[in-house]
Amino acid sequence: METTLIWGFIVVVLGVVVVKNAVIIVRQGFEYTLERFGRYRSTLRPGFHMIIPFVNRIGHRVNMMERVLDVPSQEVISKDNAVLTVDGVVFFQVLDAAKAAYEVFRLEHAILNLTMTNIRTVLGSMDLDDALSKRDDINARLLVVVDEATTPWGIKVTRIEIKDISPPQDLVAAMARQMKAEREKRATILEAEGTRQAEILEAEGSKQSAILQAEGRKEAAWRDAEARERLAEAEGRATTMVSEAIASGNVQAINYFVAQKYVEALGEFANGTNTKTLLLPVEATGILSSLAGITEVAKEAFGDERRPEQQGGRDGMAE
Repeated sequence: METTLIWGFIVVVLGVVVVKNAVIIVRQGFEYTLERFGRYRSTLRPGFHMIIPFVNRIGHRVNMMERVLDVPSQEVISKDNAVLTVDGVVFFQVLDAAKAAYEVFRLEHAILNLTMTNIRTVLGSMDLDDALSKRDDINARLLVVVDEATTPWGIKVTRIEIKDISPPQDLVAAMARQMKAEREKRATILEAEGTRQAEILEAEGSKQSAILQAEGRKEAAWRDAEARERLAEAEGRATTMVSEAIASGNVQAINYFVAQKYVEALGEFANGTNTKTLLLPVEATGILSSLAGITEVAKEAFGDERRPEQQGGRDGMAE
């Protein structure tokens, strides 16, 4: 009886072991490689599977989801001998579980070393300024090289990103001084350009002002000339009228003409720039007597001219 119980227990344990080894459940996002006597036979997709225990076994459990690897920091010497500290990240996904399991040993370690080597290669062929400013180009070049190298491993490198590129502190200080000098240079150039533009505008303004002043003087001179011309015409007409009045025997025109000129002459004397005081024995009676004397002279002159005419008139009447 006891022996039967022992054998029954042994059979149950063996059955549990056989069932456990025969039933395989693959989770979503994973694939298992199936080996028969140590040799790869097939790949188990996500789901329920039955295998022959002790003949077949699971070789590798491969993660098929996209994964991220941190690339550790490393020092890189650029083309112009600048020492840079660089780190990054790698995004990859396994496409073929069998190749990822059997074509390379320690897949993640291989990807990290391959990426770090190519980072040194790419940055070593670039100057410091290009390494700091062309990060997208660096990522693109790394992606092409690493993805091509890892294709036989059954994986796809989707992205490679450089997280940080850090120059040494003394180089950072030198770059800061250089940037400050460049900014001061641009500020000086802009200030000089502003001064130059202001001087040009001021010169243009002076030029326009001079032109306008010249045009104003020209207009004023033209108007002065026109005024003098009209004044001369008026004086000519006045002289003609006075002459005609004198010729006709109107002595009052002579008085008006002489008195006007006399008064204008006195005004010119009084308005002189060097004249402080004007003392003249000028009286109204003197002016009138002068005018009367001129009138008598005119009468005598016109009287002498009229006598022959009157005598001729009388002779005509007598005949």
